[in-house]
Amino acid sequence: MNIIENRYKSEGVISGILHFGVGNFHRAHQAYYANELLMRHDHQDWGICGVSLMKTDAKIIEGLRAQNLNYTLTVCASNGDKRVHQIGAITELLVGYEDPQAVIAKIASKSIRIISLTITEGGYNLDKETGEFILNNENISHDLQHPNTPATVFGFVAEGLRARMRQGNGGITILSCDNLQHNGHTAQKAFTSFIQAQDSELADWMSSHVTFPNSMVDRITPSTTPADIERLNQNSGIQDLVPVYCEDFIQWVIEDDFVAGRPAWDLVGVQFTDDVSAFENMKLSLLNASHTLLSYPSFLKGYRAVDQAMQDQDIRTFVQEFMDKDVTPYVPAPPDTDLTEYKQILIERFSNSAVSDQVSRLCFDGISKFPVYIMPTLAQMIRDDQDLTRMAFLFAVYRHYLKYQVDDTGQAFVFAEPWLTPEDQLLLHSENPVDFLGFSAFKSVQLKASDSFVESYHIFVVGIKEHGVAKTLSSILFR
Repeated sequence: MNIIENRYKSEGVISGILHFGVGNFHRAHQAYYANELLMRHDHQDWGICGVSLMKTDAKIIEGLRAQNLNYTLTVCASNGDKRVHQIGAITELLVGYEDPQAVIAKIASKSIRIISLTITEGGYNLDKETGEFILNNENISHDLQHPNTPATVFGFVAEGLRARMRQGNGGITILSCDNLQHNGHTAQKAFTSFIQAQDSELADWMSSHVTFPNSMVDRITPSTTPADIERLNQNSGIQDLVPVYCEDFIQWVIEDDFVAGRPAWDLVGVQFTDDVSAFENMKLSLLNASHTLLSYPSFLKGYRAVDQAMQDQDIRTFVQEFMDKDVTPYVPAPPDTDLTEYKQILIERFSNSAVSDQVSRLCFDGISKFPVYIMPTLAQMIRDDQDLTRMAFLFAVYRHYLKYQVDDTGQAFVFAEPWLTPEDQLLLHSENPVDFLGFSAFKSVQLKASDSFVESYHIFVVGIKEHGVAKTLSSILFR
């Protein structure tokens, strides 16, 4: 086992980044890059102060604190090779509901020059239909009225920036690391909307003191189960309470717009550019959309690991045809990128048995994923009168997954959709399948107005209910 140890002392590192969300992806991606840079001894002012606002992170917090915030990251190649990195880039860890004033003070600190975020697609609190920030959310309303006791990331950042402004500690960059098209613009919309509603003076200060670069992040990082922890620790020989594992592929492309300076991440593989749009579009439309496409039929066919699902020739063909026929016409290749090669690498990454990503992770929170990964391409396909077969099948499978909660093998399950609205529940319970097309996640496109989409979708709804997902999928591929 190849173990790569830290070559720096955490005690000598200064936190220059404050990051909200210390889950597995952050620890496999941004913290990994930070760790690589800290290995170079002249870059010791770019450690990470991690912040958690969620009680669901309690086990991660407890585990990190028990081992001085160090953890192991096992990087798994498809050929079975594994490298274990000892990561010490998270040099401080704060918990918002334990000590909110400590988080606020840290944001205000002059040493913090970047606030980064992995708060999930739904965490930006934007209406899926209008794109506007939802001000009447209960927690948002609380934070607007009680700035000194924030509960949300928006309340914490606003109060921290207010203190920063008053102390004269200069500007700061807010860097989204979530899978969103133009995630910097999304973050800017969300934080600016909140702060404009709370404090016009701070909003004016932000306009010249805060930047929101767009970025594209990529690294498949599964959730870590108790069995994974035992396996990872046995392989590494290190008893780690909160180990992480991931694939060996990694990419981070960032718009170079940092008002208070930035780490020299380009020394460790990060790509800086003036415009990340092409990279974002390629990744979201091909990788993330394909993950969503394969997740629900794979789960309903009884698969629980992505690599196992990709051994199913029908699933593999379904994904390949989706990428080639549905998505590729709408994806301009970024500079120096071969789309054919990129798609082949995606198939190989999905099939990586050393990572064995969970299908349930891909199914999680579809309501936040469809608007970002699926609807933009579908809108263009409907406009251009393209073949909507695979898209219609996906929507029928998603409805079946949510409505019946039993897979083709008879196994019952419980879905996880944290942003499901009461209106969505009514549409889901309706016995008219077309009502489901009014789901909040789909409102950016008038699906009911497309006769060809509705006709195909209805056929698949009936087919899946009568014959199951497996047989219905096969009928698509061999018609």
